[in-house]
Amino acid sequence: MTLALYRGMMRALSPALLRARIKRGKEDPARISERNGEASRARPAGTLIWIHGASVGESISILPLVSALLQKPRRSVLVTTGTLTSARLMQERLPPGALHQYVPLDSAAFVRRFLAHWRPDLALFVESELWPNLILETRARGVPMALVNARLSERSFRGWRRAPGLARALLASFDACLAQDAEVAGRLTALGAPAVGIAGSLKADAPPLPVDEAALGAFRSRVGTRPLFLAASTHPGEEEIILAVAERLRGEGEEAVTIIVPRHPERGTAIAELATARGFAAARRTADDPLTSETAVYVADTLGELGLFYRAARFAFLGGSLVPHGGQNPLEPARLGAGVVTGPHTENFSGIFQTLLAAQDEGLVRSESELHAVVKNLIRFPDRAVELGARARAAAERMGGALAVTVETAEGLLAHARA
Repeated sequence: MTLALYRGMMRALSPALLRARIKRGKEDPARISERNGEASRARPAGTLIWIHGASVGESISILPLVSALLQKPRRSVLVTTGTLTSARLMQERLPPGALHQYVPLDSAAFVRRFLAHWRPDLALFVESELWPNLILETRARGVPMALVNARLSERSFRGWRRAPGLARALLASFDACLAQDAEVAGRLTALGAPAVGIAGSLKADAPPLPVDEAALGAFRSRVGTRPLFLAASTHPGEEEIILAVAERLRGEGEEAVTIIVPRHPERGTAIAELATARGFAAARRTADDPLTSETAVYVADTLGELGLFYRAARFAFLGGSLVPHGGQNPLEPARLGAGVVTGPHTENFSGIFQTLLAAQDEGLVRSESELHAVVKNLIRFPDRAVELGARARAAAERMGGALAVTVETAEGLLAHARA
């Protein structure tokens, strides 16, 4: 009954949902037909591996996997995502032989249309993409399937336990599930996944975030010798805490530049206004405001530049963690030698955070006061910040290996399907 109700609701509501997303600027009008399952290009000849990830984080993490799977001849990889940002990044960074489409909305008719055109030989779902129609219709066509880089927070686990039959049906559709850690593996098994292994996180094998070296040099030149307090991927409710810490640092005579990189760049104007209201000289990157000796708060409201700021700073506070969002990927700064500071809400990357924080022996803060104490210490004692970054980098490098396991699983499923 739960599945039948869901399918009926999606069949009835999908057109309205799509119109609402268009109105809110969440869809690309030029490619809106893809969300109805209508392909915008022909299927390549030969073997086609389909990889689906929700948004930016998942799509970036699979880039090494895409490249590895393309090593065989007469093979293509189709990557689907659901957000505008991820689509732009995939168009820029997918290797030759790979292509991007928007995933169809989870209506059975849309999914069937999508599958009838693309006819994938293998489907890999990334992290926690458990869309009922997408999974069940793919299974109904006999496509081998794996859930890779799987994660499932405690909150999501509790939610799926309220629909045990549906959870079991979805997870039983996968021929293999590769969990990021033992905790996730246990949750998947409890929900009915029949074949669960532990591979680690693909994010640990992802290449370092890219950087424009000229832009990095220009930024460092403008900052000069002033210390940096970087707050990356912040969410609403966190900027006020960051600015309060910056205010305390200013009152203590510290001349740090506070860099705020909002998770959603469109919030840049509002954040700059918050800073100005507190008496800070603020600048916005998208407005091309100059970063001068007077600039105290720099709002980096651009896309794809975290690699620059992680390289420029000795440490970074990761947002989505002082508010109950679940945290952001700590491997990105760690792999670039930036120490990791985080709030307590890290369930999206719990195992990774535990490993990094244990290696650093500090970095967890639960309040404005604790964040202030850590930031002040790392600014006043830069050697300590450098050591923190070195420990984070070493721990991140030790977490690699998921890519090889995932490729082996994918190749095994393809070989078995052909046998």
